[in-house]
Amino acid sequence: MPGSATSVFSEAEDFEAALRGGGCLGLLVTGLGKFRARLTRIKLHRLRLSAAEERLSRILFVAVPPATILVALPGTGDPAPVLGGIRMGPREIMTVGPGEGLHIRSHGPCRCGAIWLPVSELVHYGSALTGAEFGVPSTAGSWRPRPATRRHLRHLHSAAIRLVERGSNTLVDGEAAHGLEQQLIETLVECLSTGSAIETSPGARERRDVAVRFDTLLQTQPERAFRTAEICSALGVSAQTLRLSCEEQLGMGPVEYVHRRRMQLAYRALRHGNPDMASVSAIARRYGFRGLGRFAASFRVLYGELPSAALRRGPEGVAPLALRRSKVTVP
Repeated sequence: MPGSATSVFSEAEDFEAALRGGGCLGLLVTGLGKFRARLTRIKLHRLRLSAAEERLSRILFVAVPPATILVALPGTGDPAPVLGGIRMGPREIMTVGPGEGLHIRSHGPCRCGAIWLPVSELVHYGSALTGAEFGVPSTAGSWRPRPATRRHLRHLHSAAIRLVERGSNTLVDGEAAHGLEQQLIETLVECLSTGSAIETSPGARERRDVAVRFDTLLQTQPERAFRTAEICSALGVSAQTLRLSCEEQLGMGPVEYVHRRRMQLAYRALRHGNPDMASVSAIARRYGFRGLGRFAASFRVLYGELPSAALRRGPEGVAPLALRRSKVTVP
């Protein structure tokens, strides 16, 4: 049944959990300051739409669910977000195929939109509308649709999102939600069938794969302080290839990325810890930090407070949710 939800988050951990339904495997906040994000989601009969508005820069590690294709729409932000090493321009859209993994990196406040749909639906409608076999991209790639088609797709997505964010209580029947869905699928087919594909070099695809395998390795032992030589051996790549892949895909070198991930884990453990039972030193050691003074100094730079203050303060959690499970149309 069609439905919608808008949520406001003050903790990155809660925002990350809300994104898991779309294939999010991890979120690393890289910006300094107080975290805040708003996520609007719409579920139609076959499609899902989302729009996220975020205050701080971050890196998302995403794997598209099986049998699903993700369509990323150009958002706001300066510079624009980078998806799989590709900085998407305002006249482009990006598709990511089933099971494909990549990193999505922002550089400050931004607003991004996305559409998820079953591959079978896109193939079915694409073949019917074009009169020819319709192929679905299996890897991540950018497209430049015709201007009018691109604007129509953005209009359909934005209008639906605005309806939810404004808290409309208008009851709409299932036929209207079906109509919106039909328009979105038909416009997507036109974007892909009449637009021009932007070629991605084999080297860029290789570096994207290295970064994905790197992050997958880190997730197997999140508390471990991996050394560069260990990572290169596990991935079967040179130190230079690892460094170039991380700088392109993650915006930082592998050592810094490992450090930032462990610092974030320590931060979350402190925020959820019981001040009467947990200690800063024990949590620091758990995540591979041996020098307590250096840990505290680095923690203060990243989070604006000492580890002991984070432990005493505890979690703030998610702001009250504005949940609506209703049928959707575009006004």
